[in-house]
Amino acid sequence: MSISSNVDDAAADAPIVRKPFYLRLGFQIFTGIVLGLALGFAAPKIAIPMKVLGDIFLNLIKMIVAPLVFLNVVLGITAAGDLKSVGRIGFKALLYFEIVSTIILVISMVIANLSGVGANLNLHLSTDAAQVAAATATYGKSAEMSFSKFLLDIFPHSFFGAFANGALLQVLVISILFGAAVLALKPEQRRGVEAALNGMSDCFFKLTDIIMKFAPIGAFGSIAFAIGNSGMAAVLSLGYLLLVLYISLALMIVVVMGIILRIYGFNIFLFLRYFKDEIVLLFATASSESALPRLIEKLQRLGCSKQSVSLVLPTGYAFNLDGTAVYMSLCVLFLANAYGIHLTLEHQLGILALMLLTSKGAATVSGGTFIVFAATVTASGILPVEGLPLLLGINRLTSQAVSICNSMGNAVATMVVSKISGEFDPERTREEYHRVLGRDINAAI
Repeated sequence: MSISSNVDDAAADAPIVRKPFYLRLGFQIFTGIVLGLALGFAAPKIAIPMKVLGDIFLNLIKMIVAPLVFLNVVLGITAAGDLKSVGRIGFKALLYFEIVSTIILVISMVIANLSGVGANLNLHLSTDAAQVAAATATYGKSAEMSFSKFLLDIFPHSFFGAFANGALLQVLVISILFGAAVLALKPEQRRGVEAALNGMSDCFFKLTDIIMKFAPIGAFGSIAFAIGNSGMAAVLSLGYLLLVLYISLALMIVVVMGIILRIYGFNIFLFLRYFKDEIVLLFATASSESALPRLIEKLQRLGCSKQSVSLVLPTGYAFNLDGTAVYMSLCVLFLANAYGIHLTLEHQLGILALMLLTSKGAATVSGGTFIVFAATVTASGILPVEGLPLLLGINRLTSQAVSICNSMGNAVATMVVSKISGEFDPERTREEYHRVLGRDINAAI
């Protein structure tokens, strides 16, 4: 039996029963966060070793992400029936990603310029003018090397190596090629392969359910370590940047994504309420990957077809990281202002173009955004690399908000692309909102 039929049956037959609040995943994760905060402030030395609990949970999630992406992309391609349908959905998804990513980057750069983040730090470069000039002269070469490396990294050296390394772009390439190979099989061979893949996919979703039971423990460990290790000193020293970042990310989700959803007949607030458990989990783990398995499942229940979810959502995790775009825009101006470096419009447009490239390879694991930002700073040849430790101190706090924006942005993209591709059932959305939110939905879904 396929995933889609399982999802359809579950959505149609599940009774409207509200679990006691203490049995809901969101409440349990929130409790883990509160306990982690309390331990971090009360006993930092005890809290710091709790990091291992969060790392174990993230490792379990990362263990299943690559196989889930592979299985769902392949099954999405086979469900489409031919490569023409796959190309139709894929082209619309990539077009959506580029348009929305560019809009969000431009808005973020405007906010960064107006807010003046980092302007009062008055830091001084330790390098002399000659070193700065030499670094600036290598700007074009660094960008070229980054682009070449990006292209090379898309294609895997081995089939299993991509899965072992968690290289999402490489897994996507393997999945597309493997899906095309399945479509090329004889009908009787194809049915056998599809049945086996569907069975494996169902098994991995069951494994996901088991792993998610450990989410509250992982949230407790992650938060306890973050507070115990940094305390509030790092937060206070860069508090203004955090405030602007959080407000900017909230605006991107509620306003920009809200407008996009409204254009296609959806309500952003109902949408966010439906995914509230995933939002709490993302905040606790600071990793976009932690919610991917649940998003795949719930977006199908919400009315998106299996092939659209399987093609758009995993691709979005590699090509549509809206939260990462906001973070990189603000931090670029933060470093420039902190060190008194004047960035002309030409410089900002050049860095923006570079970010459009480097953000595509942003890792979805916790801390991946900072790594990609560091690579962007290095490739630019204009910004001071020595300023990166400033941002590392608050990386945990920034990652929490960025991961939420990344994941919700991809969920929105999946809904929109599904609808414009004719791969969406609005009646299922109403039924699912009614089942989960516990009331009739008469307004825009």
